Amino acid sequence: MGDDMSDSRSEGRIGRSARKRWIIVAVACVIVALLAGFGAGFLGGRAAGTSGPSPSKGTAVGSPSGSCNAVTVANEVLPTIVTIHADAAGGSAAGVGSGEIVRKDGYIVTNNHVIFPAVDGGSLSVVYSSGEQVPATLVGRDPKSDLAVLKVKPDAALPVIDLANSDRVAVGQPVVALGAPLGLSSTVTAGIVSALDRDVPVPSDNDTTTVLAGALQTDAAINPGNSGGALVDCSGALVGVNTAIATVPNAEGTAGGGSVGIGFAVPSNLANRIVGQLIDNGKATYPYVGVQVAPIPPTSADRFEVDEGLYVVAVSEGGPAAAAGLRPGDVITRIDGRSATDMSVLTRVTLTKKPGAVVAVTYVRDGTQHMTRVTLGAQ
Repeated sequence: MGDDMSDSRSEGRIGRSARKRWIIVAVACVIVALLAGFGAGFLGGRAAGTSGPSPSKGTAVGSPSGSCNAVTVANEVLPTIVTIHADAAGGSAAGVGSGEIVRKDGYIVTNNHVIFPAVDGGSLSVVYSSGEQVPATLVGRDPKSDLAVLKVKPDAALPVIDLANSDRVAVGQPVVALGAPLGLSSTVTAGIVSALDRDVPVPSDNDTTTVLAGALQTDAAINPGNSGGALVDCSGALVGVNTAIATVPNAEGTAGGGSVGIGFAVPSNLANRIVGQLIDNGKATYPYVGVQVAPIPPTSADRFEVDEGLYVVAVSEGGPAAAAGLRPGDVITRIDGRSATDMSVLTRVTLTKKPGAVVAVTYVRDGTQHMTRVTLGAQ
């Protein structure tokens, strides 16, 4: 990621007691959310700001089969990996997670949920791979993508992680995860990319839910404390920020235990854009569609003459959807090449696209199918 990363739920039941409880609930919610899907909602984010540069380092994806040389990867990448301690004011809560150095002058990427205990007057510190511990400050955080940026003041230029093009990642590709599971700094595990483009609902700030949009799925062992750490290809370049795991709930429906080989990472291309905004502006911004929709229940599909879709409840006056010709009463059946089966397809668009991007939308009006193109707006 290096100097080019100017730009990013919950994998980690992180560190000490209060944080552990929070993340256990989070992992349980990941499973429930995946099964339950989404309800209706008003989509649209505030957008503007500057995106990070296009990835220019570490675009090789490594060996297409077999496994990475984990020794070589560890030697190259571990110096760029840090352990993060987040302590709430008064010691009421604490967390331990991971991060990676993305700029030599001290910018570090991690998950929002890692640093969350410290956001209201708490303290943050970073432990380098050498064991040296230094104070850190929060540059910006984005609950939507579960990403955050910290800053340390190094005495000399720090080693930085390279950035891979996550659009080139392939299913079955070997990868290596690096971080601090259970607080054990400089831990390395290996596996493969199990799947691509997972939209994973996870808990966020203030009892809300967000989505890991287009997440990479991996079977590399990721455990509490790996949150915010690096998932890299065989060249040692970052393909994703490890963020969430799924666990098998017990008979009471409570999640527990560690890795069962289903982990999720924020793709590096998305992280690059969000982190650039956090560094430049202290916050991330998103495009908006300007449409309120609700999923059509299967029992009502015949009434709308579609098998499935999103019913347009309202359209923002003068917004992108209105400019594209969408009206209340239309039924959206495809968005950006994906079937509009639930709210996640629209959520994905607002989380992964930039203002000005053009998204193809297929819809049905009065029994006739139409197609339009929506230019995402910047609010």
